[in-house]
Amino acid sequence: MNLNQGLAAIGYGLGAIGPGVGVGLIWAAVINGTARQPEAQSKLMSIAWTTFVLVEVLALIGLVVYFIASGG
Repeated sequence: MNLNQGLAAIGYGLGAIGPGVGVGLIWAAVINGTARQPEAQSKLMSIAWTTFVLVEVLALIGLVVYFIASGG
């Protein structure tokens, strides 16, 4: 294994931690908000899906950078 490929894999693994934590915090906030105010669930869900997509795009960008750095 090339050193560059190994470092790219470690970098992507560390970079995937952020989106993983972010997704957990997003849905925890939705559950908490819905438990406190059930009538606000639809608004909370629309905000949650929007932020979920943004966080997942960061994870996909990290995956693309991994493939670029590892050489294919």
